[in-house]
Amino acid sequence: MREPFEYAVIRLVPRIERGEQLNVGVLLYCQSRDFLGARTHLDADRVRALAPDVDLPAVAAVLGSWDRTCDGDGPAAGMRLGERFRWLAAPRSTMVQAGPVHTGLTVDPAAELERLLDSLVR
Repeated sequence: MREPFEYAVIRLVPRIERGEQLNVGVLLYCQSRDFLGARTHLDADRVRALAPDVDLPAVAAVLGSWDRTCDGDGPAAGMRLGERFRWLAAPRSTMVQAGPVHTGLTVDPAAELERLLDSLVR
């Protein structure tokens, strides 16, 4: 049976004032399947083409923190999955941010996360 899910594209916005962005991952939450996951893909060549001075190791570290937050590490340890999703998907003015939240239906949230990563990021 297909279940509803929510997702947001994770974006890299190297220069906030310019508004240019690059999709670097996907965040997906499926309440009925108790699933929250983030998958990222940082294409160094694409990032350098947009902003050659970006600190790629720092960006990779931030993206890793999204995975850890989904897993409940650190400050997210006491949060429920939905709370973690809302916290990560909340609007922010940082280099790594979530885009608007969208919805869909899926039978397999993990497979859907991979499909979205392939179609929206890679």
